[in-house]
Amino acid sequence: MKSIKKVMMITGGTHGIGAATARHMAKQGIDLVLVARNSSPDFVDELHQLGSEVLVFEADLTNESACAEAVASAQHRFGRIDALVHLAGGAVPGGLLDVSTEAWHHAFDIHLHAAFHLCRFVVPLLKKSDDGCVILVSSAAGIRGVKNALAYAVVKGALPQMARALACELADQSIRVNCVSPGVIRTRFQEMLTPEQIKNNIDNRIPLHREGTPDDVAKVIAMLMENTYITGENIVVDGGLTMRIA
Repeated sequence: MKSIKKVMMITGGTHGIGAATARHMAKQGIDLVLVARNSSPDFVDELHQLGSEVLVFEADLTNESACAEAVASAQHRFGRIDALVHLAGGAVPGGLLDVSTEAWHHAFDIHLHAAFHLCRFVVPLLKKSDDGCVILVSSAAGIRGVKNALAYAVVKGALPQMARALACELADQSIRVNCVSPGVIRTRFQEMLTPEQIKNNIDNRIPLHREGTPDDVAKVIAMLMENTYITGENIVVDGGLTMRIA
């Protein structure tokens, strides 16, 4: 009898950590729902070659109805969702006195409110899975804070607590919820840094003296999907950044 393939939904799934995660899952024979603002036909072809069926749903996840439509489209295409990885987000620069009110609210909408809406819509499908799981992607900025990025630090700090609360709530339904907090990862998110800032990170801030890669984080996400005895955790992938006192 043909085995039923698992299905993972990844928001922000067409670039950076999301794309690396999609590649890892495709190699494991998992079908994918990539929710993003734009798609890349070449990337989708690559995932097909690795063995995955792929649905790309272009959406602005700050809109609750878009979150509902993304889940409904995934259900219509595959009939199931076994895992949700919420990566969509982005930088929100500005300190207390210069971050705009619009940027403050947008940070909550894309990082936190989207996670809330997606989880609410996807949990009924996860209940039908043999091992449903949710992985929220936070940031080291949510642990230590970061200068001139108040909104980003606040919303990223909330995601691990959301994971813990949902882990408690959903454990009896065999749904695991975890969080991953990357540090300085070489993605387009870091392209705003100057060469001096990059050198300072490597020389003085990161004990392993290198930036992380999207693959470093994707491996942890893959592990959290595979290991069925981990829930309510926040796993930090930062080369030791957040263990530094100074």
